[in-house]
Parts: sequence; structure tokens; C-alpha cells
Amino acid sequence: MRLYASKISHITDAVSRALVEPGHIETNDREEFKRDVESILREYLRKDRELTEAAKDILERRGLPYSDLFRTKRQLAEREDFGIGDESVNWIANQLLELFMRSQFVEEIFADDAQMRRMLKDVLRRHMQADDDLDREVRRHIRHLSEGTQSFEIEYQKQLEAVKDKYGLS
Repeated sequence: MRLYASKISHITDAVSRALVEPGHIETNDREEFKRDVESILREYLRKDRELTEAAKDILERRGLPYSDLFRTKRQLAEREDFGIGDESVNWIANQLLELFMRSQFVEEIFADDAQMRRMLKDVLRRHMQADDDLDREVRRHIRHLSEGTQSFEIEYQKQLEAVKDKYGLS
């Protein structure tokens, strides 16, 4: 699962619809509430990029192949108690719940934590699912290349950008 910057506004609106409209959360300023949700999502992207860059630096310093990037990034994420991959949904949902508890724009919370966490995870999964589908499509286009090689990584990025553009995810 992956969060794309282009999906943030859609996710923010969906979270607002899922929690505010049915009355699970009462806000005093819905737009500010949405900005709070957006801030958590943008912070997730920032931290994810930071970990990716740190993992790349480690690979370069140690002379490790690029294919070790995800494993190295996962180790860094675990050290910092940050969710990547499938755990990203849990991490974001927990951050949002904490935000709701301390936000000045949330007047009252009527749903329990477990119910809200479940609703948040459903919304997040629905909007972040595209990553798995994109990966499958990109890999279909480059199946003639050996995974882990530099040419694979370069072509993967090119194809990924093309597929993202095709579906408006850039």
C-alpha cells in the first residue's frame, strides 16, 4: 500500500465524509478539520521520503545493491516506530486518532476508538490500494528485465511514471 500526494485531498474528503457526516465526530470547523487530516498525511509522505533517502545513503556507504533498499528502509522504519508497506495504514490511522483527541477543531467524538480505527483503515485502504495494481501493471511491461539490476530499476521508474500519468496519479 502506498500513499500518493495526488490522493491526499480525496482521502481527506473521504475521512471527513466517513466520520463527520454520520455524526461519529462533531467539528467546529470542517475545513480546519480537513487540514488537520491533510497534515498527518503530508507528514507521512515527508517521513517516508526521509527514510528512503536515509536507506539509499546507507546502501551507498556500505556498497550494497539497490535491491536491498526496501529491507534497509524497513529496518530504519522499525527503529523509528514508523509504518511502511501494509503497516502504513495502521500507522496513519493511529496518528489520525491521536489527532482527533487533541485537535481544537474536534468538538466531540461519539464513536469508540476501535470503530473509528476500522472506518479509517477502510478509507485508507480504498485509496491506497492503487499501489499494488500499479506495481503489477509496471512489472508486466518490464518482465524481460532481471529484477535487481540497474536497468530494471531505471525502466521500472520510467514505466511507473507512465502508468501513474495514465491513471492521473502523478
